Amino acid sequence: MADTLPKNAPPNPRQLRLDTLVRLRWLAVAGQASAVAGVRFGLGFPLPFELCFLVIAASVWTNLLLRIQYPASHRLSDNAATALLGFDILQLAALLYLTGGLENPFAMLFLAPVLISATALTPERTLGLGLLAVGCATVLVLAHRPLPWFPGQDLSLPFLYVSGIWTAILLGTVFTGIYAWRVAEEARQLAQALAATELVLAREQHLSQLDGLAAAAAHELGTPLATIALVSKELAHALPKDGSVGEDLKLLQEQVQRCRSILTKLTSMGEEDDEGFLETVTLSHLVEEIVEPQRTVGYDVRMNAWGEGPEPVGRRNPGVVYGLSNILDNATDFADSHVVIEACWTPHEVSIEIRDDGPGYAPDILLRVGEPYVTTRSASERTEANLDEGGGLGLGLFIAKTLIERSGAEITLTNAAPPGTGAIARIVWPRHAFEQGAAISPQGDFHESLKDEGKNSHMEFGPS
Repeated sequence: MADTLPKNAPPNPRQLRLDTLVRLRWLAVAGQASAVAGVRFGLGFPLPFELCFLVIAASVWTNLLLRIQYPASHRLSDNAATALLGFDILQLAALLYLTGGLENPFAMLFLAPVLISATALTPERTLGLGLLAVGCATVLVLAHRPLPWFPGQDLSLPFLYVSGIWTAILLGTVFTGIYAWRVAEEARQLAQALAATELVLAREQHLSQLDGLAAAAAHELGTPLATIALVSKELAHALPKDGSVGEDLKLLQEQVQRCRSILTKLTSMGEEDDEGFLETVTLSHLVEEIVEPQRTVGYDVRMNAWGEGPEPVGRRNPGVVYGLSNILDNATDFADSHVVIEACWTPHEVSIEIRDDGPGYAPDILLRVGEPYVTTRSASERTEANLDEGGGLGLGLFIAKTLIERSGAEITLTNAAPPGTGAIARIVWPRHAFEQGAAISPQGDFHESLKDEGKNSHMEFGPS
C-alpha cells in the first residue's frame, strides 16, 4: 500500500467530477436569474438588469464550453477545480457589486464554493479560496452599487451592521470550511480503509478457492496421466530392460505412480472425513496455528488453553486467522521480552486474550485505537515499516478488528492495570457464533467423555 491504497485501488476520491460542478453551477444560474428577475419585475425595484444578466451569462457560457470540451465523467485536476471555484466566487462578487454589496442578503452565498472546496480539495486550496472570498467581501464593504429598493427611497444600512455581515462571512468561511473538511476527510479515510479490507478479503477468498482448483486440476490431469502410464508399460515390455533405456522407463513409471498418489490426495480432499479435518478446527489448534509462525522466527510466545466442558470446535475462517495473526504480530513488535496468548471457553462464550509486556497504548490514542489511520508507531517507524497492506498507517489493526467482528466477536483493546505494563487485546465470541457451521468435531469422543465426567480440560503450551 503506497500511501493509502494499493495501485489497483479506485481513482483519487478527492478529484471532483466535472458533471458535479456543472450541475451546481446550473443551479446557481437558475437561482441568480430568478432572484434578479423577481426583484426587477416582481417587486419593481430598479437595478442594472442588463449588467446583472451579463454577469450571469458568463456562468452560462462557462458551463456550455465545459460541456462541449469535456465528457460528463471527466475528473478535474486540483488546479482546474480550484480555478472553476475561484471563478464562481468572482462571478458572485460581481453580481453582488451590482446589487448592494454586503447589504444584499445573498452575500452569504460566498460560503458555497468554500464548502465545496473543503469537501473535495486539499486544505491549502480551501484556504486560498476562503481568502479570496473574504477579500471580495472586504472590497464589497467599501465599493458597491446601492441596494435595489423602492423608487424614491434610499436604503442605507449602518456601517456597523455591514461590518457584522462581513464578520459573519469570515467566521462562516472558517468554521464551515474546517467542519466540512473534517467530515469529508473522515469519510474518505473510512472508504479507503474499507476498500483495503475488501482487498484482503478477496485475497483470502482466492486462497479458499485453491482446493476447488486442485480438484479440477486432478480431474483434468487424470486422463493424460493414465495414457502416459499405459504407453510406458507397453514400452517396458517391448524394449530391453537393461541399459539406459530400461532405467529411463523405470524412472518414468515411478514418477507416474508418484503423480497418481498426488492426484489421489487432491481428489480425496473433498471427501467428508478430510473436509472436516481441513474446514473445522478446535480453539487450541486455531491458536497454535497462529502462534507457530512467530515461534519459528524466534519470538517468545507463550500459549495457555483451558476451559469448562468440551473444547469448542469452529469452522476455519480465513478472516479470523488473518485478524488474530495481525494482532499477534503487533504484540510481538512492541513486546519487551514475551507475549502471552490465552484461549479459554465456557458453555456460553469463547475468548482469546493476547497480552504483551511492552509500553502499551499511549493515553491519547487509547480511546481511538482500532480506527482507520490511528497508529501507535512514530513517524520514523512508519517510514521504516513495510507499508504493504497498510503497515504503519493504522490500517492493519483496523482491518483485523473489522474481520474479527464480522465473525460475531467483540474485540476490546486496553492496557494492563498498574503496576503491570503492556497492551491487552481480548476477543470474545458467543459460543454458538464460534461453533456456527462446524460440521464435525475431530475430538468428539474425547469431548463426550469430558462431558460425562463433568471435568474441566486444561492444556498449556510453552515456546518451542
